[in-house]
Amino acid sequence: MPEIIGVAARGDGVTADGRHVPLAAPGDRLRPDGALRRGPHHREPPCRHFPECGGCQLQHLDDESWARFLTDRIASALAQHGLASEIRAPHLSPPKTRRRATLHAERRGRQVHLGFTQGGSHALVDLMECQVMLPELFALLQPLRGLLASLLPKTGRSDVHLVSTDQGVDVTIGRVSADNLSAIEALTAFAQRHGLARLALDEGMGPEPRWEPEPATITLGGVPVAFPEGAFLQATEDGEAALVGAVREVAGSPDAVADLFAGLGTFAFAFPDAKIYAAEAARDAVMALKTAANMARRQVFADHRDLYRRPVSAEDLGRFDAIVLDPPRAGAKEQARQIASASAPKVAYVSCNPSTFARDAQLLCEGGYNLDWVQPVGQFRWSTHVELAACFSRQSG
Repeated sequence: MPEIIGVAARGDGVTADGRHVPLAAPGDRLRPDGALRRGPHHREPPCRHFPECGGCQLQHLDDESWARFLTDRIASALAQHGLASEIRAPHLSPPKTRRRATLHAERRGRQVHLGFTQGGSHALVDLMECQVMLPELFALLQPLRGLLASLLPKTGRSDVHLVSTDQGVDVTIGRVSADNLSAIEALTAFAQRHGLARLALDEGMGPEPRWEPEPATITLGGVPVAFPEGAFLQATEDGEAALVGAVREVAGSPDAVADLFAGLGTFAFAFPDAKIYAAEAARDAVMALKTAANMARRQVFADHRDLYRRPVSAEDLGRFDAIVLDPPRAGAKEQARQIASASAPKVAYVSCNPSTFARDAQLLCEGGYNLDWVQPVGQFRWSTHVELAACFSRQSG
C-alpha cells in the first residue's frame, strides 16, 4: 500500500509517486480501494466542523507533522532560488489563542448564521465551536447572532471583525446600518452588556465607532498604542512574542534600527534603548505609532512612506546597525534590492509568504549577505499559513 510521505502546500497528503490524498497524514497508507489506513501521525480532529470549515486545513495532523509541514514549505521555497539554511524547530502557537478573526454573517429565514466559509467555497459554516479563537472572542458569537438579527438585510452577507485589545474585544460589523433610535440603543446596550472595547459599523464609507468609552489600544513592547479599526496585528500574542524574540536575537544590542513596514510598531517598540526609523504606508498606523512613541518618550522617527514606490536607499540604510523588514505577502522586491547594496551588518526579515521571502532572500544573498537561519512560526493553528523570521548577516570582507 502506498505510504503518505508528506503534505502538499494546500494540505493534501502526498505519496512517493506524486498522488495527492485529501485529509491524509504522513505515515498513513492508501488502500487499493482508495481508503486510508491511519498511521502514527494521524490524529482525530478536535473540532466538529473540520474539515468543512475553511478556518483550518490540518487538524488531522499531530504537531510533529504540522511542524514538518512548515519546515518543508520554507526549505522548498529556498531551494527554488538555489538557497539553503538552518531551519530551526518551528514555534507552534497553542489552540484557542487567535486574538483576531474575520467572520461572515448572513440571514437564513429567522436565523442568523455566523462563521467561516468552507474551504474552496462561499458556503458559510455556522460555528458552534472553535478550537483556534480566543474563548472571549468565541463567546461573543451567540450574542452577536441576536444583535445581527435586527441589523442584517434580508439578502447579502456581512463581515464581522473581532480583535482582542487591552480594553476588551473590538467588534467591527460591515455592510449594515443603524439609522433609527431603537437600532442605536440596541448597539449601545450590547456593547455595555458585553464589556466591549469598541463597537463600530462600516456602512460602506469605512468603520465608524458607535461605542468606545476610552481609546482602544494594543500594548507593544510595553507601550500602549492606539489601535485603528482594521489595523494589522499579529494573530496571537504567543506568535508575536516568538517573532519579536527572533528579531531581537538578529539585531543584538543596536544603537540604531530601521524598521521597514513598521505597522503599529511591533518591532519598533522591541528596542527601547535604540534610535528607531519606522517606515509605514498606512496613515492611521503610522500616526498611532508616532503618538505612542512620543508619549512613551521613545526615540522613534515615524515616516509615512510607501516603500513599494519609494524604498529607502542603500546609502541611508547603511547608517543603521540592523534592519527589520516585515512586508505584506507580496514581499519587498525593490526594497530588498536597496538592502542588498547597503552596508548594514544585520537584517531581520519577517515574512508570511515563503515564496516571496525566498525571492527576496536570493537578492540579499547575491548582494553579499549570508542567510544564517530561519525560525518558522505557526501562528495560525492547523492552517497551511506559514510565517517566519530569518537572520541575514553581511559577509565580512
